[in-house]
Amino acid sequence: MTKTKCVDGKAFKRMFAAGTRWLERAVPEINAINVFPVPDGDTGTNMLLTMRSAVEEANGANGPVGEITRSMAYGALMGARGNSGVILSQLWRGIADALEGKDALDGSDLATALQKASDTVYSGLVHPVEGTILTVLR
Repeated sequence: MTKTKCVDGKAFKRMFAAGTRWLERAVPEINAINVFPVPDGDTGTNMLLTMRSAVEEANGANGPVGEITRSMAYGALMGARGNSGVILSQLWRGIADALEGKDALDGSDLATALQKASDTVYSGLVHPVEGTILTVLR
């Protein structure tokens, strides 16, 4: 087995397409634990619909990882559903901002992108609540 040190745009798209398929399998469990801010049982569904939109938008891009993440951010924003979808779209905006101009990403780039995503999401909320997806991201 070879160790991957960098992920290019094509591999990044494949990773998140696969991740979205895993999310689809987990939707019932996520919906079942959805209690905040409204216990309406739709967080998993909303996240899945948002991620599908992000992945679909990325499928139209064939460039470096910075271009792919920007297209995913746009797709997530345009397809955001519910509070969780809007938060997810902001997460992608932070990732895209951090990876702007990058051909590929390594572990250090990923850590930087996730920190930027967390900062972006938290700054976009008037009253961030811990014990939610925000805590997981942080």
